[in-house]
Amino acid sequence: MSSYPEIIKDMEQGKYAPVYFLQGEETFFIDNIIDYVEANALDDAQKSFNQVILYGKDTDLTTVLGSARRYPMMGERQVVIVKEAQELKGWTREDSQTLMTGYLENPLASTILVFGYKYKNLDKRTKLGKNMEKHAVFLTSKKLYDNEVPNWVQGYCSAKKVKIARDAVMMLAENIGNNLQRLANEIDKLTLNLKTGEEISEGLVQRYVGISKEYNIFELQKAIGLGNHVKAIKIVNYFASNPSNNPMVLTIYSLFTYFSKLLLVHHSNNQNEKALASVIGVNPYFVKEYLVAARNYPLGKVVNNIAHLQRADLDSKGIESATKKDKAVLTELVHKLMN
Repeated sequence: MSSYPEIIKDMEQGKYAPVYFLQGEETFFIDNIIDYVEANALDDAQKSFNQVILYGKDTDLTTVLGSARRYPMMGERQVVIVKEAQELKGWTREDSQTLMTGYLENPLASTILVFGYKYKNLDKRTKLGKNMEKHAVFLTSKKLYDNEVPNWVQGYCSAKKVKIARDAVMMLAENIGNNLQRLANEIDKLTLNLKTGEEISEGLVQRYVGISKEYNIFELQKAIGLGNHVKAIKIVNYFASNPSNNPMVLTIYSLFTYFSKLLLVHHSNNQNEKALASVIGVNPYFVKEYLVAARNYPLGKVVNNIAHLQRADLDSKGIESATKKDKAVLTELVHKLMN
């Protein structure tokens, strides 16, 4: 099993393996490795002769291996990339698996064969799965937990040699979550707007990413958790005036997740902040807020609030006028949650 940083580091040093199998739910790492191979494994003059891009739904394993076994034209190596490989015909057929296993055991040294197998994992209990892990550079790309996102943001900025303030890191992590592609896109956009020697600040995130420091779902959660009814209603009114940026379904889902985490806090036997951060899947930076909220909302109230959220979800899916209805539903919901 290989890691994303290890694979990229080897490639940057010009070390390419004969076969890569990149699988998993987090497509950001898979796409980045494939993009790197596509852009750098061959020079531009060689790409037209020796770079083959295939798509899983349009081909089969026999065709892929036929391409991989060809020798490069007027060059030292060729690249065969299979995108959306989870759609490839033949993964479960015994004859195709035998062909794939045979190639893995004796790959053509002049070919770089890359499979991008997204959103799912190959069954490693099968003969093919075992051989793929044994003979290929094998990556399983998992979604990050919410509490891992800040470190990823910091690391991505460091790799780009860009400084970022801690508050800006947390604002991005809180509001975008573990959507790594969107996080990368937003950081890239912020980088383009930086002056020489400037760091990414909370103000720049507000200006260029469009995140309001005061009126967002995380500030709503915090206001509810701390019992600040006035601020909670102000945020609800802001959401109602900007419905496209604050969809009702996402607001209710976020609040449901928030109170589900409070439920975990109440049921945890270990109230140590570091341990709780792991249990509820948040950065330790936020655990104190959850502990305060858990004191404000006893276990019985948390259970009742989860029921209120389920009811609000049903109400929001009615057939009345959307904007007016959503504001009324959300206002009533916040009142029930806090009383």
